[in-house]
Amino acid sequence: MSKIKKTKNPKSIEGNNIRNYTMESQLIYGKPKNPKWDYDHQLVPPVSSSTTFRLDSAQRGAEGFKAFANLQALKENKLPIYIYDRLGEPNKEILEEHLAYAENGESCVTFASGMAAISAILCVLAKAGDEIVSHRTLYGCTFSLMKNWLPRFNIKVKFVDLLKTKELKKTITDNTKVIYFETPVNPTLEIIDIAEIRKIIDEINKSRKESNKISIVVDNTFATPFCQRPLLLGADFVVHSLTKNIGGFGTEIGGAVITPLKYKPQILLFRKDFGGVLNNKSAWSLLVYGIPTLSLRLSKQQETALEIANFLENHPKVQIVHYPGLVKFPQYDLAKKQMIDYHGNFAPGSMIYFVIKGKTPKERQSNGAKFINYIAKNAYTITLAVSLGNIRTLIEHPGSMTHSAIPPEVQLKDGMDPGGIRLSIGLENVCDILNDLKKALKII
Repeated sequence: MSKIKKTKNPKSIEGNNIRNYTMESQLIYGKPKNPKWDYDHQLVPPVSSSTTFRLDSAQRGAEGFKAFANLQALKENKLPIYIYDRLGEPNKEILEEHLAYAENGESCVTFASGMAAISAILCVLAKAGDEIVSHRTLYGCTFSLMKNWLPRFNIKVKFVDLLKTKELKKTITDNTKVIYFETPVNPTLEIIDIAEIRKIIDEINKSRKESNKISIVVDNTFATPFCQRPLLLGADFVVHSLTKNIGGFGTEIGGAVITPLKYKPQILLFRKDFGGVLNNKSAWSLLVYGIPTLSLRLSKQQETALEIANFLENHPKVQIVHYPGLVKFPQYDLAKKQMIDYHGNFAPGSMIYFVIKGKTPKERQSNGAKFINYIAKNAYTITLAVSLGNIRTLIEHPGSMTHSAIPPEVQLKDGMDPGGIRLSIGLENVCDILNDLKKALKII
């Protein structure tokens, strides 16, 4: 563990010295001083409830509009002139600083949801006539965005198996502008080698003009910055559904794009014009409750997840278990290299994907449905519900629920078993979760 420099008054520390402290502490305190809001005498920042802000003069209003989404103003980190919530307000901007810092990024823009964030970065990076290359397996709504909506804007999407990185070169054309993937993948937990993708894209980008270079966008929702920092591994942009592990309590919907500073003006303008703005009260909750407890929650959840994954792996009625922390996990070595916490420890996360035994896909699906239905009616510590990263353990059937936008035959072709079950581990006592799982497996 990193050595901690002791001090009587943390608020007196200059900003460039906070790296002497562990990331767990920095996720609680953030910057010692923040010009966006003066709350030195309060333990937590006040909630910013106003949608519009008073201006002293027309000239000040004009200055605020001129500074909005202005790269030079962003570089100078000038005191903001708040005008209207859709342009910016204190809680969102302080949250954005925390998120960027947690991901080792230059800047961040928050959104009303994870899908709003994904839509924004893809539409900023790609225009009509461009192409996006995506991993074959994605969250259902992301798949729907790429399959049903982006083509309407004449943005072509190619779905490929990014586990086979050698195939990537064959897919890329002069029109390719974005490589997009989740890692771990939702719901199968496949791990995509970010550094290897980076090497391939760097080689291609050597012969391209700056305006035509390919960008790598990684959805880091499953891992969170506690378990993985894609920017350090070679990604250009990171997206998050803040609704999940970063929020942690299932009370707020939000999204974020971690971005190089030079792209922030465009992303801010997209948010302003398309209107997917994070609610300021949600921003406050994420700032005060979500981020400060992230490391504590994930540490406990992944400890429990490993014990449960081991139990499932050794159960005679379970056919497949995918959890990056298992030695038998197909990409265990890559997971150990890529998924590490702020202290360099292996951090395989809190998500498990498993399949109950069955001779045919139809039988596995039937057994999975039977298992989940029993859990829904009888379990105390496991809840049938979508979403993930909650303090409560959640279970769902991706094929018919979160990934239902993907046709069943495509699911099967892309490695999603019809009987596959996604389990998001919460903070309950591991013995209680195991007890509920054992009872449900007895009925199969």
